[in-house]
Amino acid sequence: MHCPFCRHADSRVIDSRTSDDGLSIRRRRQCPECGGRFSTIETASLNVIKRSGVIEPFSREKVMSGVRKACQGRPVTDSNLAVLAQAVEEAVRQTGSSQIDTNEIGLAILGPLRDLDEVAYLRFASVYQAFDSLEDFEASISQLRADHAAPSEA
Repeated sequence: MHCPFCRHADSRVIDSRTSDDGLSIRRRRQCPECGGRFSTIETASLNVIKRSGVIEPFSREKVMSGVRKACQGRPVTDSNLAVLAQAVEEAVRQTGSSQIDTNEIGLAILGPLRDLDEVAYLRFASVYQAFDSLEDFEASISQLRADHAAPSEA
């Protein structure tokens, strides 16, 4: 890590602390050349491979904006979307891969969105899974109904 004051090529770690969410580490560093102290934040990188082949960093904001469109007019708050985006990121990180396909992110969104709002889930699924006909909607709705009936029978 280069010193931000004198650009010396090395620094030593004085203190390390895990962030509250456990997804990053804050390190306090000191430059052996000028003695300047500075902080760094380290996170595990997670990249998304888009359909076009372009690779870009994972963004919770992009997850939220994509789901927000499906939630228009529904009783879903920004805090609900933030929790959903966090759950999606955690699920994606649990795969252990540093690069993930957009398709896998879409699959990771479907479960939490279904729990949050079923109408928004149908809207998102219809675009994500490219519903072509009414039968696709009917099949998805039938699955939702079957899932609702199953817990009450147990």
